[in-house]
Amino acid sequence: MQTIPWHLWLMVGIYMLAGLLHFLYPKAYKRIMPSFIPQPLFFVYLSGAMEVVLGIGLLFDLTQEISIYLIIAMLVAFLPVHFNMLNNQRASFGLPRWVLLIRIPLQLALMYWAYSYL
Repeated sequence: MQTIPWHLWLMVGIYMLAGLLHFLYPKAYKRIMPSFIPQPLFFVYLSGAMEVVLGIGLLFDLTQEISIYLIIAMLVAFLPVHFNMLNNQRASFGLPRWVLLIRIPLQLALMYWAYSYL
């Protein structure tokens, strides 16, 4: 097993916490789902479980690389949620537009951060 740097532990913590929040506040996550997503609550729980599992997967040599690729794919899949929040007043939770806009490059930065471990 490799020595895990603090910044990878941080990434693990972020994904595990984000995933757990899907289970604690599913209605909030359901609210931001685009209308074209069928069974949005199912996908809220699925995405939460994936974040937890992939976060844990970052810790092990055997699963780290596939977890990184799947995290990047997951972040790409989450982009429609960010655009939905920009274009849907109810989904925006009343957040300022600049906050909603900055989330998109932040998503790209998270992809790059994951990619940097390959």
